Amino acid sequence: MNRDLDTSRRPMVLIWEVTQACELACEHCRADAQSARHPDELTTEEGKAVLDSAREFADNQLVVLSGGDPCKRPDLTELVRYGDEIGLSMSLTPSGTDELTGDVLEDLSDAGLRRMALSLDGGDAAAHDAFRGEAGSFDETVRAAEHAKAAGLPLQINTTVCAQTVDQLPAIRDRVREFGAVLWSVFFLVPVGRGRLLDPIAPERADAVMEWLAETADEEPFGVKTTEAPHYRRVKLQRREGDAEDRGLRRRGGIVAGDGFAFVSHTGEIYPSGFLPEAAGTVPADDLVDVYRNSDLFTALRDRDALSGKCGACEFRHVCGGSRSRAYATTGDPLASDPLCPHVPEGFDAAGD
Repeated sequence: MNRDLDTSRRPMVLIWEVTQACELACEHCRADAQSARHPDELTTEEGKAVLDSAREFADNQLVVLSGGDPCKRPDLTELVRYGDEIGLSMSLTPSGTDELTGDVLEDLSDAGLRRMALSLDGGDAAAHDAFRGEAGSFDETVRAAEHAKAAGLPLQINTTVCAQTVDQLPAIRDRVREFGAVLWSVFFLVPVGRGRLLDPIAPERADAVMEWLAETADEEPFGVKTTEAPHYRRVKLQRREGDAEDRGLRRRGGIVAGDGFAFVSHTGEIYPSGFLPEAAGTVPADDLVDVYRNSDLFTALRDRDALSGKCGACEFRHVCGGSRSRAYATTGDPLASDPLCPHVPEGFDAAGD
């Protein structure tokens, strides 16, 4: 991460959910995706206006087109090309279906796509397909990874961690290596959408998984990052020797919902994250840049000293801050403590949380 990035002025990552349409019925789906496109999806021109706003944040602003399955939009290549032409860094998170052909990826690469992310939630077809709710999804994902390599597209692999998938992580790691991926993004379940029906892992197990991920990052040729688990940074810091200042606790850490991260829904709502579906505005009626910089919700999420409970008392709050999305999903308060974190700050009275 660029530690000089002023996240009060611009997000590190802007996600635009271009559609909720998707052929898959994944058990964890945040979007609760449907088979058909929504009639009120942002139009091509409205979408280009979103990209124009993203360009106001900064040169080479990272924009991720997500879904649902972005390939369900016939204007996908046009949107990628437009974003590239105005100076954005365009990325894509498609579903592993038969629509993601080699020709499609060649066209997207020629249009200026910089990176593609595929989801992998099992080390073999039986495990992955069961979680994704679609027979053949694993094979389609493998083919898509091969197509990405042929098209010269850097590949990222996204994996959901929950009780149903946690034992698959070593096998998935091996697949990430085999694919030649540049990054493994490991998402710790937030109970939103269909994900409310899944079981999270226990907090102590989450810390153990993060320890293992830190070891994996040291050993593997690809990078490792977590999503909705900022206490991965705490775990990594605690692996180092030295006092708080030596561990860099006075530096700002990575991004959380609303602080370095923003999300535009398929119908234009501006959220701090797709996993924190509390709208602070709507495009095209509201200005995306102004909402990110000045809305009450986004401003509050950037104030780590405004956190409550043990997250507010934690010495790691400025490098972690906890998942604001998980706090919101479990308590209705985005500034509450993250229930996935087992760390208790010294002197904190849990009974007062």
